[in-house]
Amino acid sequence: MKLRTIGKSILGLLVFVVVALVGFIWVSKDKLLVATNSVAHAMCTAAFVSHVDPSMVLREEQLPSMQPIAWAIRYRVEPKMHEARATVLGAFGARAMYREGLGCTLIHGRDESVRDQRLVDAPIVSPFPDAVHAPDTDALRTALDLAFSEPDPAAPRHTKAVVILHDGKLVAERYADGYTPQTPIWAHSLTKSVMNAFAGILVQDGKLKVEQAAGVPEWSGANDSRHAITIDQLLRMTTGLPFDETDGPVSPMTRQFFLERDMRAYAAGMPLTHPPGSTWAYSNLAYVLLARSLMDAADVHDAPAAEQFLRDRLFRPLGMSHTLVEADEAGTLVGSSHTFGTARDFARFGQLYLDDGVIDGQRILPEGWVAYSHSQTLDTGYGAGFWTNLRQEGNVPVWDTPWGMPQLPRDTYFARGALGQYVMIVPSEKLVVVRMGISVNASTDIANVVARIIEAVHRDPATETSS
Repeated sequence: MKLRTIGKSILGLLVFVVVALVGFIWVSKDKLLVATNSVAHAMCTAAFVSHVDPSMVLREEQLPSMQPIAWAIRYRVEPKMHEARATVLGAFGARAMYREGLGCTLIHGRDESVRDQRLVDAPIVSPFPDAVHAPDTDALRTALDLAFSEPDPAAPRHTKAVVILHDGKLVAERYADGYTPQTPIWAHSLTKSVMNAFAGILVQDGKLKVEQAAGVPEWSGANDSRHAITIDQLLRMTTGLPFDETDGPVSPMTRQFFLERDMRAYAAGMPLTHPPGSTWAYSNLAYVLLARSLMDAADVHDAPAAEQFLRDRLFRPLGMSHTLVEADEAGTLVGSSHTFGTARDFARFGQLYLDDGVIDGQRILPEGWVAYSHSQTLDTGYGAGFWTNLRQEGNVPVWDTPWGMPQLPRDTYFARGALGQYVMIVPSEKLVVVRMGISVNASTDIANVVARIIEAVHRDPATETSS
């Protein structure tokens, strides 16, 4: 009798555990799918785009934000299929597919139609020599030491590349082990600044005006409060769409990136939280919508055509020899975040803006576009695809990080991406500094790094000790 009672108790406990586990999985399904899709994409790009060790990227970039389930995540790279797959607890499978010239795309379901899409194009010639340009002075070496320092082992910076251009010339660079001047790195939201350039090119061509409506089909109804949202409001993040990059594994941003086959359609269906033009809110949704609007204006309607346009009109003239912008499964450029490029590529990109949209004597962006791009939006520290140093008090909403960098000249403006990607442009110093890395929970100290570089370039080389 006693054994029967114990058996019933054990059975009851097992039933409870199973029911609880099923309930947890059901409630956490989206979180787990976000995790596996994020890992699959990261492993695909590490293996086939950046050509760095996927296990290192998993360890440094992915697992720190997935600690409760990190032990259960598994991945495999399939070189013959040009794919990477990921699971958690052996389930919630995700798959990312590499396509030549287009990068990696998450595949939701069994549709293989995008596999045949690729872009085979003549190589882009970089204006830089192959060899690493080491700093010539102790002051620059010290600045790079600061950039690569690890003051807190519990929150590593994992700086991967720093490139410094002064007066248009490469004066110093450094790379982490496993990275070279030819390593494309995930640029995250530096992509938004690339979309700014895409828009500027179309304005130069007479195919786009920033004052025109965005032309999102789902917003076309005369009674739809979104129908008059403009290209300018998309660029400035004043559409009234919600602040979409928030804490937690499932947000509008992560849902868009990792759970949606058609990111543009998801963004187009998002209701407004404020009247258009009234409020600034950081918006990845807006930049995916912007990417499709720009593609339509350029008359390029799929990933290969859009990539070819950017290569011909932006990357090739600048010598951005290893840059690409990935697209989603529906063929829309992920204009919020999915660019890969080398630190040198982004240094040339920064130089384009420092030189008012002209590179090597060729005008790429229309006159006045650069000034427009870093003009202040409402009372914020944001411009139109670039951050500014015009507001130096207060913090960015939701993130609670400072708007500006008081250590730096007020005319500084910059492209910024998650995990510590920066293209710092300081016109008064004729300076471009690019910093790229995988800083998940660490401060990059970028403002002090750039301040130290400014001090270094002001020193007389004759007084420096070179080695």
